[in-house]
Amino acid sequence: MKEGQIRIPSGCSISGLIDKSGKLFSGEAIIRSMSVMHDRSNGLGGGFAAYGIYPGYKDYYALHVFYDNISAKKSCETFLERHFDIINLSKIPTRKIREITDEPLIWRYFVTPLPTKLSESQLDEREFVVKCVFRVNTRIEGAYIFSSGKNMGVFKAVGYPEDVGRFYRLEEYEGYCFTAHGRYPTNTPGWWGGAHPFSLLDYAVVHNGEISSYDANRRAIEMYGYKCTLQTDTEVIAYIVDYLHRRKRLTFSEVASIIAAPFWQTIERMPPNKREVHEYLRNVFAAQLITGPFSILVSFDGGLMALNDRLKLRSMVIGEKGDLVYVASEEAAIRVIEPNLENVWSPKGGEPVIVRLNGGLERVG
Repeated sequence: MKEGQIRIPSGCSISGLIDKSGKLFSGEAIIRSMSVMHDRSNGLGGGFAAYGIYPGYKDYYALHVFYDNISAKKSCETFLERHFDIINLSKIPTRKIREITDEPLIWRYFVTPLPTKLSESQLDEREFVVKCVFRVNTRIEGAYIFSSGKNMGVFKAVGYPEDVGRFYRLEEYEGYCFTAHGRYPTNTPGWWGGAHPFSLLDYAVVHNGEISSYDANRRAIEMYGYKCTLQTDTEVIAYIVDYLHRRKRLTFSEVASIIAAPFWQTIERMPPNKREVHEYLRNVFAAQLITGPFSILVSFDGGLMALNDRLKLRSMVIGEKGDLVYVASEEAAIRVIEPNLENVWSPKGGEPVIVRLNGGLERVG
């Protein structure tokens, strides 16, 4: 953010809530959390990811799509009809508010791959969906699939996050996990597709910071078929997570040990067995190391991971009360929802905090 002509480089805000028992709660809480951090944004992007919100369609992929015009919508729907059985389609419900302007056409499709197309592709179902998402985003001008998971959805726009939440009527949704982001873009444009979260399948990422290794990360991940099309550096984190967790089948603890890998001198001081694992991860997945200041939340089907860069150059606070776990850039954004926390702390640099449904909270040091 800016005060006068002085840029404060820790701008942007992130927040996340998850109920470890799987109990559903309203999106109103995450909106209130973000409103406290209003001054960390500048109105050029806000957004939310919500999990467990489509129980009636939980077995289908929920595609959230931005369209620039009717022509793009027709072209995209023609493509979708050739590759998927469309169970339901509709505009995503919104409310008119004066703070949100220039909105694109915003549609939602619940789909499942056509068996014949899936068989012809010789891909597993999730990889088939990923290929189709990138096909739309790279070849159909004016169409952007920005959310593609099951029983979850991303809601984002140009605006302050609390306004974006009201625009999408997020308080009417109930889920077991919500994450949120308020943008203060520094090196990339503010537009609807470039707002956070960035998502692929059920993975969604919100990020406070800058990726100094972005160009190297982008070139490396695009070698595996991913395409960065949304003009914001954070997009590459979502694809790195998908690549490491879904395609390479690494644990989230191992994913964190690659994205925010310990320094070599730290690895050298580890016990032999642990040192061998970290040496392997750093050498084999060197291109997926992210450098620069960051704090990120990675949400996924059944859980949430919070992670700082190795030097902890961005703020992150975690709180607990009963089955609820809260993560935010500022403690005030947690206490506005739950003033009587049982536990509150800031994780160390490079130390992932992983929360799972019915699995508790794990701090990996």
